[in-house]
Amino acid sequence: MRIIRVFPRRTKATPTDDLARVGLPEMFDEADEIHISVAFTWDLPEAERLEKQWRHVAPVKIGGPATGERGVDFTPGMYLKKGYVITSRGCPNRCWFCSVPKREGDIRELPITEGWIVQDNNLLACSDSHINAVFAMLKDQHQPIQFTGGLEAARMRPWIAASLKRLRPKQVFFAYDTADDLEPLREAGGMLLDAGFTMQPKNHSMRCFVLCGYPKDTIGAAERRMHETMNAGFTPMAMLLKDETGRQDRVWRRFQREWARPAIIHKRKAA
Repeated sequence: MRIIRVFPRRTKATPTDDLARVGLPEMFDEADEIHISVAFTWDLPEAERLEKQWRHVAPVKIGGPATGERGVDFTPGMYLKKGYVITSRGCPNRCWFCSVPKREGDIRELPITEGWIVQDNNLLACSDSHINAVFAMLKDQHQPIQFTGGLEAARMRPWIAASLKRLRPKQVFFAYDTADDLEPLREAGGMLLDAGFTMQPKNHSMRCFVLCGYPKDTIGAAERRMHETMNAGFTPMAMLLKDETGRQDRVWRRFQREWARPAIIHKRKAA
C-alpha cells in the first residue's frame, strides 16, 4: 500500500523520504491513503485544512499525539525521521502538565528497533532487561547517540550512568519540572560525573530540560532553576509550557531563547 504521510510543519524529526510531505499536495501525488500526523495541538486546525486539500488524492486519516491517539508499536522512519527511535510508551508518573499518562497510560515496552536518537517518554521506568537491550542496540549504531526524551533523574542508578558513559552519547537530557526534581537531579549528576562524564564548558553532553512559564512562575524563579541545574552538573534547556493554542508570552519567549543555547549559557556563567 502506498501511504503518503503529511505533516503540518517541518521539525528536526520530520521524515524526508519520497512519501513524506509538509503541507499541500504536489501536482502528481498518488497514494492509496494519506496519513496526516499531528504532534502539537495547536496544529490541529492546520491538519483539518490539509485534510480538505488531500482528500482529493486519497482517503485521509488524521492521527498523532495531538489527537489523543494511543501510540502503537514504533515503525522506524514512518512518522519520525530515520534515526529516531521509540522503545517504550507511557509513563507511571502523573505530572499535572503532561498529557502522556492520559494518552498512553502506564509504561509499555515495545519491540526494540534500531535508531540512535531515543525519544521514549520515560525509558528509565522500563525493566532493567529492556534498558539493557536498548543500550545493546545503541552500542551497534554508527551515529552519535542522543537521549532526547528526557530521562527521569529519580530513577537513575550507578550502573545506568556507567552504561551511558560507555555509549559516549552526544547528549543525555534529564528533566527538572518541579521542585521535587532538584535533589534527584543533583544525585543523578553525581552518578554521571562518577561514571566519567565531565562538566567542561565545551562538552554539553549532560543536558536538562527545565520547565518554565507555568502559572505563577516568575522570571526570577525560573532563572534560579537554571543556575541550580548548572550547579548540579547539567547545561539547562528552558522549556516553555504552552497551552493548546501554542501561544507564548513575549517576555517568556525571550527568556527561553537566552536559556536554550549552550554556548551562550556557559559564556554567561563564566562572566
